[in-house]
Amino acid sequence: MINDVEHAPIIRLITTEQALPIRHRVLWPDKSIDDCRVEDDSSGEHFGAFIGDDLVCVASIFQDEEGVRLRKFATLPEYQGKGIGSLMLAHIIDKLNRSAVIYFWCDARESAQAFYGKFGMAIQGERFYKADIAYRKMSLALKKTV
Repeated sequence: MINDVEHAPIIRLITTEQALPIRHRVLWPDKSIDDCRVEDDSSGEHFGAFIGDDLVCVASIFQDEEGVRLRKFATLPEYQGKGIGSLMLAHIIDKLNRSAVIYFWCDARESAQAFYGKFGMAIQGERFYKADIAYRKMSLALKKTV
């Protein structure tokens, strides 16, 4: 969907502090910005998609005993549906495929299951809730390209 090369997003590493305003606005606008932090933010890798100088999408990944977990993935509402989130997820999966990681997973809002399914992520286990929002664990066995 991103046809305009001049305005195509550039993905690069960002800080937690850069990610927080988008996490807050998109994921938890009714909570404080501090509630949008993850306990392990200092050990995660945080990615941002920029259009020009504007940060429009964020995602964070964290290594754990299972593999790498995706958390706090959010795109500003005015940029949703334009392929930016897909570009971000493809970027992260490509990076992980070139690493030693063999398992990628997330707790996906049920409303986003189809999106993650397009990347080969499969539902694992039963539905669960966080703050009255339904989630399912979704995962992907990574294909090594190294």
